Amino acid sequence: MLQKLAILGSTGSIGKQTLDICRSHPKQFSAEILTAGNNADLLIEQALEFIPDTVVITNEALYEKVQQGLKDHPIKVFAGEKSVAEVAGYESIDTVVLAMVGFSGLLPAISAIKAKRKLALANKEVLVIAGEIISKLSQEYNVPILPIDSEHSAIFQCLSGERLKDVEKIILTASGGPFRGFSKEQLKNVSLQEALSHPVWKMGSKITIDSATMMNKGFEIIEARWLFNLPPDKIEVLVHPQSIIHSMVQFIDGSIKAQMSKPDMRLPILYALSYPERLKADFQNSGLDNIHELSFEKADPDTFKHLQFAYDVMKAGGGMPCVLNAANEIAVDAFLKEKISFYDMQKLLEKSLSIFAGRKAANVEDLIQIDHEVRNFCLQEI
Repeated sequence: MLQKLAILGSTGSIGKQTLDICRSHPKQFSAEILTAGNNADLLIEQALEFIPDTVVITNEALYEKVQQGLKDHPIKVFAGEKSVAEVAGYESIDTVVLAMVGFSGLLPAISAIKAKRKLALANKEVLVIAGEIISKLSQEYNVPILPIDSEHSAIFQCLSGERLKDVEKIILTASGGPFRGFSKEQLKNVSLQEALSHPVWKMGSKITIDSATMMNKGFEIIEARWLFNLPPDKIEVLVHPQSIIHSMVQFIDGSIKAQMSKPDMRLPILYALSYPERLKADFQNSGLDNIHELSFEKADPDTFKHLQFAYDVMKAGGGMPCVLNAANEIAVDAFLKEKISFYDMQKLLEKSLSIFAGRKAANVEDLIQIDHEVRNFCLQEI
């Protein structure tokens, strides 16, 4: 059957690769809804190719531009954050691909779950910020959350057919980013261009910086805790520079299962969309040809403190993961605009976690308030 997709964040890296899947499997997937934040030109281009039912541009100032660009086609055009959340719950949709970055994905995720739409999740921040709330909603509405992150997709595949009580631990692999092996002193002098030069993956600028600081891996630890219902002490990180083994599960008898493939985000996207079936992926048909080495190193949370921050807020619970996410979003944005240094990002997060220590969050409204307060604090600090 044709699966109708709402691709939230269609102009970003994951969104564009999801559309590649639609191109290669037109009988299985159609782009019914496309949304973008600010990239009106690409949104118009995508809409003219796929002719979706609806598009949404989050930046309301760009509404007229998008509407004019699509005026000769039967495509509904909306604008604003509320519209993104609303289309995530449309009855015409089978699956919501949540490829938006950061806190902005929270309300659309809740909308999709309450509408009982299958949720293919690339936005790890949703579970970082509100893992307990989202997990409860998923259970209440009986809605599956299928991970698009390559690491969580790997864990999901390794756990297939296994009992959770037999799991000793899960091992998330990390490429190590562009600064693998760097000392604390070396990290103080790295440039923006160096941080954006990932040795393996081609990703959006925000997630590339998160990979360089290892915040991305820290968020994945928190995400894994909620996706797989495991305590923090059963989640480890191992640096694997080749990025061939995407993650592993170790069982109580000592056996270890690993999911391996050449690094290409289209594979976990395809698996999330086609699950429980598998579809042919021509871009992966060479298997492990020309792979001659698989190596591993211990992660270094003392040097890459963002990783330790993740363990700390996961242990603290409450609103502290939300504090970490908000501070990180502001820090990364400031670094990308060259307002602060690479090392300053760490200091800003550390100060934010100290100032807001102990913050509780009972509901989504509390999280929104915390997010607002932390962002304002960080902007003043910068």
